[in-house]
Formats: sequence, structure tokens, C-alpha cells
Amino acid sequence: MEKITFADFDLPEKILDVLADSNLFEPTPIQEKSLKPILSGRDVMGIAQTGTGKTLAYLLPVLKTWKYNKNGNPTVVILVPTRELVVQVTEIVKNLTQNLTARVIGIYGGVNIKTQKLMFDDGCDILIGTPGRIMDLAIDNAISLKEVQKLIVDEFDEMLNLGFKAQLVNIFTMMREKRQNILFSATMTEAVDEVLEEYFANPVEISLAKSGTPLEKIEQLAYKVENFNTKINLLEHLLKTEEDFSKVLIFCNNKRHADYLYTKIEELFPDEFDVIHSNKSQNYRLNAMRSFEKQEIRGLITTDIMARGLDISDITHVINFEIPEIPEQYIHRIGRTGRADKNGISVSFVTKKEETHLLDIELLMDKSVTVLEFPAEVKINPVKIASEKEEIVMKNAHIVKIEPGGGAFNEKKDKNKKENWGGPTKRNPPKTKGVNRGQQKAKAKARKKK
Repeated sequence: MEKITFADFDLPEKILDVLADSNLFEPTPIQEKSLKPILSGRDVMGIAQTGTGKTLAYLLPVLKTWKYNKNGNPTVVILVPTRELVVQVTEIVKNLTQNLTARVIGIYGGVNIKTQKLMFDDGCDILIGTPGRIMDLAIDNAISLKEVQKLIVDEFDEMLNLGFKAQLVNIFTMMREKRQNILFSATMTEAVDEVLEEYFANPVEISLAKSGTPLEKIEQLAYKVENFNTKINLLEHLLKTEEDFSKVLIFCNNKRHADYLYTKIEELFPDEFDVIHSNKSQNYRLNAMRSFEKQEIRGLITTDIMARGLDISDITHVINFEIPEIPEQYIHRIGRTGRADKNGISVSFVTKKEETHLLDIELLMDKSVTVLEFPAEVKINPVKIASEKEEIVMKNAHIVKIEPGGGAFNEKKDKNKKENWGGPTKRNPPKTKGVNRGQQKAKAKARKKK
């Protein structure tokens, strides 16, 4: 059977030329499934894992029907959960529209809002941003959302996880009702379903694969490891002995552990690694990602902020230095490798406490992770980090002996004994009829006037 190409979808020549320059000729499965439903103008709900080409899946049909708006207000709004994704999607949109007249602006928090307001002086056609910053600019009347024809919400489940529901609802209400809503999510949760039911009009559902299915191109391996410090020894061993560990993304569960691991790895491999998380400045994070993309550094240590949507090419290995407590996060992490028809490898370091998390992940995927033999040459470090130590027992804790048949304390004197009269409901039985709150308020006001 003849393969389908982008040209088969009657896309504008100016966009096809850009795709050709990027060596893109054939749509991915999610792009092929999405183009026609989005072009129909109906609301669309897409379920697809990261690394499947979601960004182009919604951008290509939207750009095909896009028209210049002389009023200077955005007609297309793309909402994404993180600053990094704003930068990434903005670059993709600017590249695709380089031969068009579209005015593309990307905005996010952490930047002076007054500076961002000036960006809209010459108008805006396609706006990409985080929910919080777009809402702030709309409230300040720096932008108008009344002319938005197409709203795209990417990584929707992650937005809800990050607590953006209130901002999303506010943005929905600022827009005209007659618009096309396009939503993409990696998983279908109850929270996603609730918002869909309330704000979307019978969306067409496009599903690439069942939720939680990992990409088949990823080989999933694991080692059972004693503790955090032993994990460092194992990581050192793999980086020194395995030459194909050339572009490595390492995930920790929190910022403190990421920073601690970075200090240790920096000692072992100077200037070969960097670390990013939400405490790092925007410029630092972007520079670190660029260095990683260009392979100026060998690896990047990070938290789950990186696990969603970011498209860094040719990652050879994803290392789960710690196992995430939420099974879906594992899927998002390993989805960083095995992209663009290339194979990838994920390696997980699992302590005794983390074995239950790994089991939950395997149940979600309906697939087992291959456990490898722990290398005999790797030393086991008995020293535990703070989070691994047992709870500290209180010093000089007073132990009260309880004598058989009696309490530990002397009986109270008669004057200190209290009778149990019950609570308010026992002293004053509840009325059978409901209380008229309006009457009560009126009586209270009357008493105040006396």
C-alpha cells in the first residue's frame, strides 16, 4: 500500500516547503488520525503519548485554515503547562509560518509582565503561553481573547496536575463560545473527563494507543540497588564502562536529590553534566537544554518538570535514578527516548522501598521490566541519605506503666469530676422543622437596632 504523505492533505505549499526543509514528508500515526477531524471544525480530544508528533498533529490543520486578522487580536491560542514548552512550541510555530504573515508570540511567567505587554503593540495572530500568564495579560486588557477561533490545550492532564484548572476555566469564560477546542492529553483521567463534559461540545476522540502503553521501541531495564549512594556508584560504573551512554537524561524525584546527585557526578565527570529543575532560573534552564541538545554535555539531571512534551532529539538513555510514585510519570519519562523511529533504552535503579512503585508501573503497562544482575564490581555504599534513615526515636521518652485492672493515673477528686451533659444537640434537641435563615437574619438585625 502506498504511504500517505503531507501533500495528500492539501496543505499550503509554503508549509510543505518548510516541512521538506526539515526532512518531514510522512505524517506519524497521530498526525494522520488528527488532520481530518481538526479540519472538520469540531471539538477534538486526542490521547497520545509524548514523542508521537502531537505538536504538528494540531498545528498543521490549524495553520491550513488560518487567516490574517487585521484587528491584531489572536485568533489561535495554544496553552501549554511549562515555560520550556512555550519556548519549544513557539519555535516550531515560527518555523512553520516563516513564509506566512502570521504574528507569533510566546509568553510565560517569571518575566516582567510590562515588557511582555509591549510585545503586543504590533498585534498578535497566534499566541502560545502558560495559563497563568495568558490570564494575567487578558485581565490587564493587554490582549483580547474575544476573537479566538481555535483554542488548543496541550498536555492537559499535566496542567490539571499542576493546579491550573481555575486559570483554564477563567480563560474559557473570556473567550467567545463559538470556537473550536482542541485538546491533547497523555492520559484520560476523571479530572480531564469532568472539564471535557462541562466545556467541550461532543468532542471527537482520537486515541493512538490505550493509556499507559509505552512505546514499543524502548528497551526497559532495571537494577535492584541497596540505596541512593550505591545508585551513584552504579551510575558511575555504567557511564565509565558503557560507551553508548552518550546522551543521557537522568530523573530524580525531587530538587534536593537532583542537586545532591549533580554535586557527586560533577566530581566524577567534570563539565560533562548539568542539572535543571524549577528552582533554576529560566535562562539557566534554557541554556542547559541547548547544551544538552547540541551534545556539548553528556547528560542532564532533572525532575519530572522535563518529562512532558519537551522534544530533545537522539537521547540514547533515560535513567530513572529514582522510581516515580505516580506510574504515569514513568511513561512520560521513558518517552524522552525512542523517538522519531529510533530505538531507545530506559534503565531504572530500584531500592527495596521502590519495588512496589515498579510493580504498579508494570501493572499499568501490562508489561514486565527486565531486571539485570547487579554488577559485582560495583561497591555497595552502606551510608544512607537523610530520606532513607529510619524515623528518629524521641530521647528520654517517659514510659508510663499501666497496672493490671486500673489506669495509669490517680483517680480525680470529686470537685474535678465533670458530668457528661452532652453537646448542644443533646441539651437542646434539634427542631423537626428546617430553620428559615432569612427570618433569623432579620431578627438579628432587629436586635442590633434596639
